[in-house]
Amino acid sequence: MSSLMAPTQEKILNGKDFLTMKESTPTAIADLLKLAQTIKAKLQAGEEYTPLKGKTLGMIFEKSSTRTRVSFEVGMMQLGGHALFLSGNDLQIGRGESISDTAKVLSEYIDGIMIRTFEHEKIMELSENASIPVINGLTDLAHPCQVMADFLTIIELKGQLKGLKMSYIGDGNNVAQSLMVGCAKMGMDFSIGCPDNYKPDVDVVAYSQKVAKENGCEIVVTNSAVEAIKDADIVYSDVWTSMGQEIENSIRLEAFKDYQINSELVKHAKDNYIFMHCLPAHREEEVTAEVIDGPNSVVFHQAGNRLHAQKAVLVDLMS
Repeated sequence: MSSLMAPTQEKILNGKDFLTMKESTPTAIADLLKLAQTIKAKLQAGEEYTPLKGKTLGMIFEKSSTRTRVSFEVGMMQLGGHALFLSGNDLQIGRGESISDTAKVLSEYIDGIMIRTFEHEKIMELSENASIPVINGLTDLAHPCQVMADFLTIIELKGQLKGLKMSYIGDGNNVAQSLMVGCAKMGMDFSIGCPDNYKPDVDVVAYSQKVAKENGCEIVVTNSAVEAIKDADIVYSDVWTSMGQEIENSIRLEAFKDYQINSELVKHAKDNYIFMHCLPAHREEEVTAEVIDGPNSVVFHQAGNRLHAQKAVLVDLMS
């Protein structure tokens, strides 16, 4: 386990918001992870740490979630603040009020907004019109909070990020795209094995490959799961059918049938690989129970770190 370091005292993130991994520099990502380690250590030591006392986070959910809601709500409570759950159906935004008006109104009441939604354009418009910090709890394009929790977990278990190889097997979705950008920035090799029709966004791939070249690592997109997973330090998976794609389920099950992470496939990874999954998982679809419930799996450790990584984001943006 890497040693704890003191967090940067000045503001870490460049800007008022946390929307994608693209906006964060490698130094900012590293410093945010150090802050997360410090905050986690304070909690484990029973030390009171309430820099957000009197602050309120509004949490807009147009897509439901277990981990995102609970981790943000508990995180705000532990930091001395308060979280408001705002269902998309309960807000006037669900009845036609513009996103810009919603952003301006909420800015008068609360100190920060976390939104979990579909179109990334929504969060961009929210950010442009809010005078308070906006945090991306998930959009169709990106899931940066998940990546911060993943990186925190890897550091705790592997001691470093730079020089490691992460292999992602499955749909080139928001999680895959954010991991790809994050790995490129932190000097990690990243390979994704996916069917041709489910590759990551071409612009995200091009940007990641450019950044990776500057940082001495490699981004590979292939339709071969075996090629992608070869010599991997981290093996990563996500569901084949995400929320909002249920109508495509049968098509996706057929398309991804050769991309299941199982005992045969992981033989191509390093012996000491760790298995990660952003959850929820569908056992015997994208991953077998033997793997996700096996000794190399760290999925619940990873899920727990959503709390600590997001607390670092909250502290940096809202304190």
